[in-house]
Amino acid sequence: MRGLTVAAMAALLLPGATSATEVGDQLAQRLYDGTLAEIGDLALQRCDEYHTDACFALGMLDLVTAYERTAQALYRHGATAPNSPAMAMLFGMGIDAPARPANPDPEPLTYDGLVAILEDFASTLDVAAGHFQMAEVGTDFVIPIDPLKVRIDLDGNGTVEAGETLASLLVPLGEFTDIPAPDGPPPSGKNKTPPEAAAPDLTIGFDNADAIWLAGYSTIISTPAELLLAHDFSQFYDAYLHRVFPEAGLPMQDYSRGGTLFMDPDSDTFIADIVAAIHTVDFPVTDAARLAGVRERLLSITALSRKNWEMILAETDDDHELVPGPQQTSLVPDTPVTQETVDAWLATLDTLDRILTGELLLPHWRFKQGFDLKAYFDTATETDLVMLFTGLGALPYIKEGPIADAQAFADANRVFGENWPGFALWFN
Repeated sequence: MRGLTVAAMAALLLPGATSATEVGDQLAQRLYDGTLAEIGDLALQRCDEYHTDACFALGMLDLVTAYERTAQALYRHGATAPNSPAMAMLFGMGIDAPARPANPDPEPLTYDGLVAILEDFASTLDVAAGHFQMAEVGTDFVIPIDPLKVRIDLDGNGTVEAGETLASLLVPLGEFTDIPAPDGPPPSGKNKTPPEAAAPDLTIGFDNADAIWLAGYSTIISTPAELLLAHDFSQFYDAYLHRVFPEAGLPMQDYSRGGTLFMDPDSDTFIADIVAAIHTVDFPVTDAARLAGVRERLLSITALSRKNWEMILAETDDDHELVPGPQQTSLVPDTPVTQETVDAWLATLDTLDRILTGELLLPHWRFKQGFDLKAYFDTATETDLVMLFTGLGALPYIKEGPIADAQAFADANRVFGENWPGFALWFN
């Protein structure tokens, strides 16, 4: 991040020293056209001059780049969702043959190649988070952006097609906020007639507080990759990931269909692969510092959320807010944000911090004592999910102390109720 912390930037800034730039003025259209990279050097120069809208633009470029490169890499190797007739019947997916990769000519993939993809994804998102945090200080900005119009080339074919938008990455949030998912291509052999009604205006007025929200978002989505990369998961890769990359040359690729044992050749091998996956989720820790760093990342997420709310509560405008304060209009239907809502969220962050620092222990179904999450991140030499769940693997981290029970999250339970997952996605 060019050696400058946000605090150092604040110390160097003079009142009124920064102003809106041509980068901020061009940002939305560049995102819509897919040409933001063309002004990347200019954005970097303006960000180095402490123009916050340019730092925000750099963060958006990094975020889009991380998704594009990762999606294109997965497409290149023929990634697809695992499927089988048994799974189709259980989950209502439609009874059909196992899914085929969208890429008709996938390239071979190795374990080291997958690790490199995850490394690039996580590191690029970390750069994005750094740039977004630089937008914390300096001149206020508001840049209207419609996520449905931000085009992303997810398959790397050089063109951006229907469904390849920033909104497609926010579908889980959209389900809570009533933001529709982007339209996909029409079914084969059918014409798609545009509706008479105009497309909904989903414009969000992205501002300095939203930059901090996006810094937290970038950290959240990179953290699972960081957790995995702290381990050797090669056995799991060999045993199961041919289900995700069915034609990329993985060891079990040619054996996805076998004889009939219980149900049918496809379902029986799928069940066998699930058993193999469960058996191989014993990951040795190969980078202890990286594993310990995951806890620090989680603590940074709660810190960013607090900073986000500090900035939201100080806002005096009301301009298509991504996350509104009590004094602003909510874009989420019938879900105003009140001071009680904010207080409950901040109390939840305090509880999460106490868990991450080991002051509060996680409950474990098998023990009266609690699980010390900090001790796990700081000292674990392996992560065996089955043994952690059943008990033996958890023993090194079980100790006496206060346990995070329902009372520890009383404010969240009272205010958010069953909608807490949606609020967590929204508030970040």
